[in-house]
Amino acid sequence: MKRFQYIFRSVILVIFITFVECYSQASQTSSNIYGDSVKISLLTCGPGQEVYSYYGHTAIRFQDLRNHQDLVINYGMFSFQQKYFILRFVFGLTDYEMGIIPFESFYEEYKNEGRWVKEQILNLSPKDKENIALAIDKNYQPENRTYRYNYFYDNCTTRARDIIINNINGFVNFHGLEQATSSYRKEIHQWNSQHLWARWGNDLLLGYKADCPLSMEERQFLPDSLSLYFQHAVVKYNHNEVKNLVSSSHYIIAPTSTYNEKSCSFFNVLTPRCLMICISILLITSGLLQKKYKIFHISINSVLSFITGLCGLVLTAMIFSKHPTVSFNLQILILNPLNILWLFPKIRKAKSFRLLMITCYLLGTIGSFFQSFADGIQLLAFVLLITSIYSYKVTQQVNTTKL
Repeated sequence: MKRFQYIFRSVILVIFITFVECYSQASQTSSNIYGDSVKISLLTCGPGQEVYSYYGHTAIRFQDLRNHQDLVINYGMFSFQQKYFILRFVFGLTDYEMGIIPFESFYEEYKNEGRWVKEQILNLSPKDKENIALAIDKNYQPENRTYRYNYFYDNCTTRARDIIINNINGFVNFHGLEQATSSYRKEIHQWNSQHLWARWGNDLLLGYKADCPLSMEERQFLPDSLSLYFQHAVVKYNHNEVKNLVSSSHYIIAPTSTYNEKSCSFFNVLTPRCLMICISILLITSGLLQKKYKIFHISINSVLSFITGLCGLVLTAMIFSKHPTVSFNLQILILNPLNILWLFPKIRKAKSFRLLMITCYLLGTIGSFFQSFADGIQLLAFVLLITSIYSYKVTQQVNTTKL
């Protein structure tokens, strides 16, 4: 019996030593493969001239110096050739794809577009690098490459962040960066200030939820914001080791002022605010002259009702969009699909219809204090409210006189 116990203990000891030796060799092999010869970086790219590039871009750079590999992992691959691309994008049904390209191709593309590129080399352990490499490899499988794009919640920046953060054997702490309260609208305003019509279009489609305060993770949907958080982040490991997430940072392509230059096009001269002021003046003028110049009044209001009604139909359709923050939009009270009904004489003369529109404009004006409206829409709401009330009183006076 004792002999059996001795043999059993010996076998267990041999198995344990073999396991430790194999683990040690595996760890050493992993350390050799994913040691200093492998570098993983976060690439942050500056804005471009196309609408989809106004807010910059994020990618991951994977360098294996030993095997002479230099690759860029890109989660922002899409094609305008996709069937119904614009319609699918509006309704949040666009599929984006993960792509891997040589760094040289990536570099040449951004250099030719005049866009800056900043590289942040990550301070990762060999095991972290191995985990990230395996995750990228798995993500690049044909069945995993495609994902449903979401402008705020799931885009090229959040994808790059998640595949890095989720594969680090430690806790990544971003709390070293303190920033003022912000919202999705405020965040994107930082990047479209040179493109007023694009900003106006965004603000028109974004609803009340776009003005709600963001959490720290939610603010990281923009490339430059994520870069800033990475720069101040630290990693805490189980053995109480704490180190910076970023070991070094530099520009691969230095910033220039060319992407901020405004062109002297018609749409840069006629700003949204200027257009809204002109429309408001026309509305007030036609309202004051409606007794004397009835045809002028009807013509101006018919054109405006048709245009605002069409805009209202778009806002109504956005209720069914998968994009976040667009479903509850108080601007629909001003750019109202019901405005189209004003084109029909019997309807626009009806007292109930006039009172309904006055109520909508009143609620819309009040709503502008709770939601940020597109530039000039608050003014338009107030003018529509005043002119509608004035027109209602004039109509009532005329009807009373006839009686």
